[in-house]
Amino acid sequence: MTGRLLATAARVVEHRWNERLRDCGVSHAGLVLLHSLSQGPSGQRELAGRLRVTEQTLARTVATLESSGHVARHQDQPDRRRRTVEITPTGLDLLARMSDIGDDLTDEIVRSAGGDVAAFRQGLLALVDHLGSGDRFGQSGTDAPGGAATS
Repeated sequence: MTGRLLATAARVVEHRWNERLRDCGVSHAGLVLLHSLSQGPSGQRELAGRLRVTEQTLARTVATLESSGHVARHQDQPDRRRRTVEITPTGLDLLARMSDIGDDLTDEIVRSAGGDVAAFRQGLLALVDHLGSGDRFGQSGTDAPGGAATS
């Protein structure tokens, strides 16, 4: 039961994020991808593994962000079969704006349910660490950009 509640809560939060982010031309999955790329360029296969989505799902998100100028894909020089994705300056600007909006929205959702934002965040970080993702979202124990994208 707890697992289903956690999955349902994640979907509901993601839908809320998408409603707010749609006006800015990015989805929740796109925001998570931009955040991951803010750590540096990466191959599409590695990105899909890190974000726990299929390569096909990732390719659709990358294509959308590429068409809006937020990411760029390049053929890897050592291995021409490999595609590398990197965030553009436009993508970095969008990420900075959207991270603040997303943090505010998530905190608002937790507060509206009567929760303690800091305690809730710490609980989620403990869960993620315990499950061994090893991804602290590039930050020292603070907000994640909404969690991993789902396929």
